[in-house]
Amino acid sequence: MEEVRALTPLRWQAAPGPSLMLLKARTMAEQPRSPHQYDESKVKTLSSLEHIRLRTGMYIGRIGNGTHYDDGCYILLKEVIDNAVDEFIMGHGRQIDIHIEGTRVRVRDYGRGIPLGKVIDCVSTINTGAKYNDDVFQFSVGLNGVGAKAVNALSRTFTVRSHRNGEFVEAVFRQGKLTRERKGRDPRAPDGTFIEFDPDPEIFKDTAFRLEHVERRLRHYSYLNTGLKLVLHWNGEPPRIYQSRHGLMDLVMEELASDGSEPIYPPLHYSSRTLEFCFTHTNSRYGETVYSFVNGQYTSDGGTHLSAFREGLLKAVNEFANSRFEGDDVRESLVGAVAVRLKDPVFESQTKNKLGNTEIRTELVNKVREELLHFFQRNRPIAEAILAQVRDTQKLRKELQTVKKLARERAKAISLRIPQLKDCRLHYDKRTGKGQGTMIFICEGQSAAGSITSCRDVETQAVFVLKGKPLNVWELKRDVMYKNDELYNLMQALNIEDSVDGLRYEKVILATDADVDGLHIRNLMIAYFFRFFDALVHDGHLYVLETPLFRVRNKEQTLYCYTEAERDEAIRKLGGKPEITRFKGLGEISPREFARFIGPEMRLSRVEYAPRPDAGAILDFYLGRNTPERRDYIMERLVVPVTD
Repeated sequence: MEEVRALTPLRWQAAPGPSLMLLKARTMAEQPRSPHQYDESKVKTLSSLEHIRLRTGMYIGRIGNGTHYDDGCYILLKEVIDNAVDEFIMGHGRQIDIHIEGTRVRVRDYGRGIPLGKVIDCVSTINTGAKYNDDVFQFSVGLNGVGAKAVNALSRTFTVRSHRNGEFVEAVFRQGKLTRERKGRDPRAPDGTFIEFDPDPEIFKDTAFRLEHVERRLRHYSYLNTGLKLVLHWNGEPPRIYQSRHGLMDLVMEELASDGSEPIYPPLHYSSRTLEFCFTHTNSRYGETVYSFVNGQYTSDGGTHLSAFREGLLKAVNEFANSRFEGDDVRESLVGAVAVRLKDPVFESQTKNKLGNTEIRTELVNKVREELLHFFQRNRPIAEAILAQVRDTQKLRKELQTVKKLARERAKAISLRIPQLKDCRLHYDKRTGKGQGTMIFICEGQSAAGSITSCRDVETQAVFVLKGKPLNVWELKRDVMYKNDELYNLMQALNIEDSVDGLRYEKVILATDADVDGLHIRNLMIAYFFRFFDALVHDGHLYVLETPLFRVRNKEQTLYCYTEAERDEAIRKLGGKPEITRFKGLGEISPREFARFIGPEMRLSRVEYAPRPDAGAILDFYLGRNTPERRDYIMERLVVPVTD
């Protein structure tokens, strides 16, 4: 069963429960013949339209429902705006108008307009476009001739109109198929292209645009294209204008303001036609926060340009200080952004989340290093402030190594086993792929752990017991894991101290009660993994166990319900006055009943990774030290039921 539920700041996406059935191996001779013939009649050739609609993920990544920044509806919007931004990059049109009403989107640019004789081909025929021609587009995001065609194919209705020299051509499509075309003259209309589309509800079920995601995307466009004016008309509200004067400097300052961080020194900003970067350090952040972009495209998974920026920064600092700092020393508490423009960017997929051009690395590293060394020589007070920050981080790292050593010795002295862990026989090995389907349930208290332990599969299912609410680690440093026995034992049980490559279970499952305390514990554990082991979340290993809230039964039938809506439906189905039980905690469910909820019918919701820049501000608000502000927020929104 597929289910998407919102979680602040990360989101859950339903994942099928693993099959726990043991299958007998057969030799090839024992395999029965397939009743289906594999011959020429089974080989199909799909049209480009059919392929886009059948294999949507290849073109836009995830479909989603609009709750996540990278959901499909925003990728459709991005593909259309990208083309308009490419016009601005080439010096044509300084404004883009975006209208969003419900799920219907209209985008109008004031560039050159699509050549009138190629309007239909440019939005419906794969591998058609001017992005292959360097004379027309030198630094384009859209290079594969796919973007607008994918939007067309995945829209219920799609309209394109190009204005050039007082003439226009308009074409209307339905699910990618041309339904109407017209030509005419409109001398008053400025040159440019108009696109209108409505995501097809057959593919984008229950999809809705969210203002915060649209605004964030438009702000990024403005930061990366200084002088470009983007005007958003959102559901009949007054227009919102996004325009940047200082490029990535504005982005970094906005990121600092999002949680009130104070920079140690004024942000360093370098900008040329093909490279721009800006960064500073703060005293109030843990880890590294760096946005990366290619030709205006936000690359959420980084790539060559981001790694080259990191290496260039490290080399510049080491050369200036005549020292040998490590990369983590230099990048700790760094807030910044880097953007490059390339003629032939190579991305890992159509969604363009990660840059793969390896040939540019050396040149970028040297450029970043040279520019920073020049800056350090001219601005020695700032350079000394950076070195002081790096030395403090290096000192803390060495202190942490001492704490690690003491924690390991203490753990060995106490016991060779982890007392809170009830292990399974099989374990996951990422390198060999063995142990797939293994899982560990992280439970609160002995009662819940007892229910799971008594009915688990001892081959593949382990249990780790929390002793009440875990420590809130969101604003703490890494040494806390070595000073807190519970967090240390959990880290050792998972075998992720140095790297998540050693993870012993394919799935790490949070199994908490469906009450306020259980949800609080769940969020504290998510914060723990996200802060110190975000690769575990990024790689899709963290899940939440969904357990029933209600049992509805009569003498003939028993139904388990996960929501109030399912409960009401079960009551209608059974009729009469069935017995209704509300489960508050996992310990209230008998082991006999619980076996089905962690077996083949298990419902799991995957905790989905969000980049630290996206999630950090929300976690800062809900788990930070701003208790008075958080209390006021709750009190202002508290709803007290009125009783007679």
